[in-house]
Amino acid sequence: MPTNDAFTDLCVELLSPLGAVRTRAMFGGRGFYVDGLFMALIADGQFFLKADDTTRERFVAAGCEPFSYDTQDGKRTVMSYYRAPEDALESPPLMLPWARLAFEAALRAANAKVRKSAPAKKAAAKKAPARRS
Repeated sequence: MPTNDAFTDLCVELLSPLGAVRTRAMFGGRGFYVDGLFMALIADGQFFLKADDTTRERFVAAGCEPFSYDTQDGKRTVMSYYRAPEDALESPPLMLPWARLAFEAALRAANAKVRKSAPAKKAAAKKAPARRS
């Protein structure tokens, strides 16, 4: 689905080999989802891809900078998203290895959330009163 923003459209095209890409406005930028996983964002005119402990060093080794911002109290917050390498912005095939890293990081994050919430759901189910038929 084309937007009114050429850079957003380019980033959708770059991520499209992974599957259907959905975008949404957020925090003055755009969020990018593939298969329901939040894996990239545009902020301050830059394209950032999700990273984690497994993938971070690949981004750092390529000279990619992390997404960061200043909070209202003047503190600097660094997020686990790294600017895409400049050459990866040239074509979907060049972006694909970086997009895969971001998608894998998003998948690991989603799976970690599911594992964390499973024990809480089991505990709640044990506390629930038995139903009578």
